[in-house]
Amino acid sequence: MDRVDAVVIGAGAVGLAVARALAASGRETIVAEACTAIGQGVSSRNSEVIHAGLYYTPGSLKASLCVRGKALLYALCATHGVDFRNCGKLVVAQSESEAAALRGLWDRGAANGVPLQWLEAREALALEPELRCIAALSSPTTGIVDSHGFMLALQGDLEKAGGAVALGSAVDSAVLGAGDDDHVLRLADGSELAARIVVNSASLHACALARRFEGLAARFVPREFFSKGSYYSLAGRSPFARLIYPAPADAWLGVHLTLDLGGQAKFGPDLEWLDATRPEDIDYAVNPARAHGFYEEVRRYWPRLPDGSLVPSYSGVRPKIHGPGQAAPDFRIDGTALHGVPRLVNLFGIESPGLTSALAIGEAVVAMLEES
Repeated sequence: MDRVDAVVIGAGAVGLAVARALAASGRETIVAEACTAIGQGVSSRNSEVIHAGLYYTPGSLKASLCVRGKALLYALCATHGVDFRNCGKLVVAQSESEAAALRGLWDRGAANGVPLQWLEAREALALEPELRCIAALSSPTTGIVDSHGFMLALQGDLEKAGGAVALGSAVDSAVLGAGDDDHVLRLADGSELAARIVVNSASLHACALARRFEGLAARFVPREFFSKGSYYSLAGRSPFARLIYPAPADAWLGVHLTLDLGGQAKFGPDLEWLDATRPEDIDYAVNPARAHGFYEEVRRYWPRLPDGSLVPSYSGVRPKIHGPGQAAPDFRIDGTALHGVPRLVNLFGIESPGLTSALAIGEAVVAMLEES
């Protein structure tokens, strides 16, 4: 049986960032990926936004890892030639109650060390004349990134450090070692691989996979829920130079306007809880009938959105560990201190801002393993 120091399960942005950090620490590291290319899951279906960190509870993993990850991500893009743009974002209010929510967001962002500027309506409209609002928060450190270019850079660094990505290598289950014993991963093709360290970064599959880890108590595996978000592209040129977000409602940031690196505007995601209990059962098709709700939401901040200008684009599914009506939990980076299994880390509920936080999550996982 082959043996390596560390196996990371899942070659999305977070899995690759974790593997890169492990390899940089001198460990022989393999990423086991079920698909035939990197980044084919959640990492291929998102807004590609570099989040500033203003939405998350101060002191939470989401807050600290987003702010740290943002700095690391901008630095990596600059040194690795990854395409990005620090375009900034406006979060807008249409009523006094939403303006009050923005003030709460201001306080939260300030507690997280996020630069923000309060704008009255005339100041916001001076920046974005097509906008309608009574007030706005300007987030100058928000940006956009070529997520696939970012993942290729992570893979390149991993391989330079002696690691590798094993494509088409689906992990089916594992027998977890106690004490100094290695963990043994069982792959779908019947082969086995021994590893001292295992990191479960399987995103939509992470909870189901962890239930097939012999030696991990069931109480340490949360229930998964799947939430679909659809996106629509704007037919024609965008009148906005910045990202535009409505005032947030709980964990949902509303139907927002984002830009890609070519200047194309897209709107979304909306929020649709799915009945699917397995990732394999998810239908990613965008329902054209949902466009009606998009027009209604977008015209609250862009009244001149033309009829017929929204084109169904793509959808993504968030790997949630809470259901409808429940408060959104923090990221879960579950290590030995929680579940008692040596050298095992499970990553659960790594939804937004997971892309922004990826490099910081990599740092956190290595630090956790070294402490234990």
